[in-house]
Amino acid sequence: MKKVLILTAGFGDGHNTAARNVADAVEMISDEAKVEVLDVFQSSLGLLNDVLKKAYLGLTRFAPGVWSGIYSMLDSSKKLESNLLAFGNLKDALQGIIEQSQPDCVISTYPVYAHVIREIYRDHSERPFRFITVVTDSISVNSSWFRAPSDWYCVPNEATAQVLRRNGVPPEKIRAFGFPVNPVFAEKQDNPAEAPREGGPIKILYIINTGKKKTGKALERLLEMPRAHLTITVGRDAELKEKLASRLEKFGERARLLGWTNQMPRLMLSHHLVVTKAGGATVQEAIAGRCPMILNQVIPGQEDGNAELVRQLDAGAVAEKSRDVVEWVGKAFANDGELWKKWRGNLAKVARPDASIRIAELALNECASDGPPNRLFVTEAPGMTRPARRPSTNGGGEARMLLCDFHIHTNYSDGKLTAPEVVDFYGKRGFDCICITDHLGDPRRLIGKLSKLLKLTLGPEQMDEYFDVLERERRRAWRKYKMLLMTGIEFNKDGFSRKSSAHLLGIDLKAPINPALDLPPTIAEIHAQGGLAVASHPHIMKSEWGKNTLYLWDNQEVFAPLIDAWEIANRNNIFTPVGLKRLAFLANSDFHKPKHIYSWKTLLHSEKDPEAIKECIRKNDHVAITLYRDNLPARALQPASLEVPQLVPLDAAVPLRSLSA
Repeated sequence: MKKVLILTAGFGDGHNTAARNVADAVEMISDEAKVEVLDVFQSSLGLLNDVLKKAYLGLTRFAPGVWSGIYSMLDSSKKLESNLLAFGNLKDALQGIIEQSQPDCVISTYPVYAHVIREIYRDHSERPFRFITVVTDSISVNSSWFRAPSDWYCVPNEATAQVLRRNGVPPEKIRAFGFPVNPVFAEKQDNPAEAPREGGPIKILYIINTGKKKTGKALERLLEMPRAHLTITVGRDAELKEKLASRLEKFGERARLLGWTNQMPRLMLSHHLVVTKAGGATVQEAIAGRCPMILNQVIPGQEDGNAELVRQLDAGAVAEKSRDVVEWVGKAFANDGELWKKWRGNLAKVARPDASIRIAELALNECASDGPPNRLFVTEAPGMTRPARRPSTNGGGEARMLLCDFHIHTNYSDGKLTAPEVVDFYGKRGFDCICITDHLGDPRRLIGKLSKLLKLTLGPEQMDEYFDVLERERRRAWRKYKMLLMTGIEFNKDGFSRKSSAHLLGIDLKAPINPALDLPPTIAEIHAQGGLAVASHPHIMKSEWGKNTLYLWDNQEVFAPLIDAWEIANRNNIFTPVGLKRLAFLANSDFHKPKHIYSWKTLLHSEKDPEAIKECIRKNDHVAITLYRDNLPARALQPASLEVPQLVPLDAAVPLRSLSA
């Protein structure tokens, strides 16, 4: 087993983005590697880290001039690292993590870690692992990156490599692989957006992360151009999204609003132009997607290098005033898009969409092993690789007891964790099968409309992304944990009373279903996809706060023949009437945050195969429920924990079928 530890920090999106992407690439190309991503600042400084992070974000967004001065001081200070080492217990925390995890290779995407590691091994023998520094700065490289030793320095471009060489880093230790963008950029077989036809629509991706107050006016100015079609991402700011939706309603389908999204590769590849701040990760993603860019904010010192890179590549423009942005868009697409085609051609020469894969391959080669890493890539063209197809086996084999949870929410609706965090959270706890079932409100109902505005349910514009992300996580869950992941939806049919409200789980769905359908057609659509229709918390909940949804239960004569199973337990509630009626049953956690793991779960005696599992539930012949517990301390509920809890013994489970006897 090859162990790779990736160290990151929450001070800027570039560090975390690089760390996540390299981790994804390691897992993608090797079945024998174990990779962990950790923010040691978060774990060692606690609340103080949150204060520092908020201060950093506030300065970079709203007082960039002040941050520029601080950044220059940090760049020139030789005492920065020693001051940080004395700050809190960063050194002790990292030393403990290394001793516990015993990695073969450590990758750092934040410069301070190299100095911490040097201190840890200053008075000891040679460190027992190889060390790789992934530099996320471009051109304007903070000297902290290279003032401490590393076995390798992976940099985003040749211009950055020159900075390191001029400052004494041996050339043979530098690899200009590119910025580690999402591996999906290397997977994508579809070409970037074709040049717009004369008079045709111009597709512009507008990423709102600048902290500017006049964003609405800037968007209106762009949309005053008849050819402009905007896709606008607003992050997790639900209030801003609601305000912009009202303000831009007059532009109809030419203004498309998205909240938080992790489908940036698809957006970059499908749009002609991106308007964004000069953040390192976004600029590098635009380069990988060959998407020309207009930078509407540059944080002095920190982002000057990214802006300079765009200028040097002649791949876009810097226009910090909204009027200038509109002017540059007009220039780019004038004369049959002559300037835009030039920008696109320049990007095609330097795009390195496989950078994270190449860094992952370097890390795996550095791991101590008897042979080369498990390469699953085939060459497409010089310098370009793509993942080879993996077999689609899901295990199967002999029937055995499987620990399952079929009712889980992520931050696509009202959950706290992302989909990848949910997969890691359950995978590390040894679960055999889970289903992510985020809320989808009925747009015909007022409560559904309000929930959508408050970001409590999936939006229609997110459905394709939701299915894409869960399909990717399905492959990763099996590859890393041998855990089955199914895609599901909780259809919310909320009325103003509990008797008019129903929640229905669709389990193992293959495609979106219209949320405006009535319940019987919805169930028919679920069955047409080979999925299961499960009544969610169908009876009165007593142990948890929440709105009761009794419509399905009160109309059993209609729905009992249609529904595959009813939740007999939901989190800490047990619905005894479901057992008394001898209805097929499941037990689920209705997971929204880590502490909800301690709740009722389903045990199935089945082959570890999706079709076998669904058939077991339909027949409801070898089904039991168990109250999940483990002996982990409270901190182990954090998704980044390295510890794996012990499962509750099977002899603690409720006997098969006992609840319906």
